[in-house]
Amino acid sequence: MSDEIICVVGGGIMGRGIASAAAVGGYDVRLVDVSKDVLDLALSDIERSLDAGRSRGKITDAEAEEALAKISTHTDLESGAAPADCVIEAVPEILQLKLDTFKTLSHACSDHAVLATNTSALSITEIASVVKNPERVIGMHFFNPVSKMKLIEIVRGLETTDKTTDIANTIGIRMGKQPVIINESPGFITTRMNASIGNEAFYMLQEGVASAEEIDRAIKLGLNHPMGPFEMVDLVGLDTRLSIMKYLHTVLGEKYRPCPLLEKYVKAGRLGRKVGKGVFDYPAK
Repeated sequence: MSDEIICVVGGGIMGRGIASAAAVGGYDVRLVDVSKDVLDLALSDIERSLDAGRSRGKITDAEAEEALAKISTHTDLESGAAPADCVIEAVPEILQLKLDTFKTLSHACSDHAVLATNTSALSITEIASVVKNPERVIGMHFFNPVSKMKLIEIVRGLETTDKTTDIANTIGIRMGKQPVIINESPGFITTRMNASIGNEAFYMLQEGVASAEEIDRAIKLGLNHPMGPFEMVDLVGLDTRLSIMKYLHTVLGEKYRPCPLLEKYVKAGRLGRKVGKGVFDYPAK
């Protein structure tokens, strides 16, 4: 495959980060979202991210300008994805939404196109079941913020071929990531571990063991984590984490039951940095 055109579906935080990394890696990128306003915001954020990379000496002025020029935006999924050699889906973590997206991609894209999902926990095999060539479906789980996080989990579904895996691995490396290839399992590696740590932190907060600030400080200083569990969940989004916990609870059992305090925060609209308040409050910029 020529692998020169990548379509990223979803203009949110993850989608725009993936699009930027793909463009820096030299791919022509087609960024798709149903909202033109979201796409405009995504381009502004990508430009700011590239400027930050330029100021830190990570990329040159010419590389930043070339990367930005490689990104086009589209509001129609079928026409936006049709020419792509690889599509990376980054829509919200809702199974039915992903299934609907992949049904459309299955008909819109050529038979050789690799169809990847950025899901952090959902079944690659189930998503692939709605695609006419399921062997070309794979998980490419990027991490937030995409511009800084080196890891990408390459997740094989039941029918994913070696060829598809090799292509996804090559794309990840070209985007500056360090791939880890794993077989599908609920929550993969990192999401399953993070979910357990984060859920236990909420139980500790609920029980009054310590404040959120103290729990985060203990984990960072005692376990050498770069972020505390509450800093992490505020970055990821409490609604996203709750959705993941509910899925893991369904497929893996009682030890993954979401903490009631996490559910209470989500009901209160405290969803994290994206809304200015989560476990912690974030002043408006």
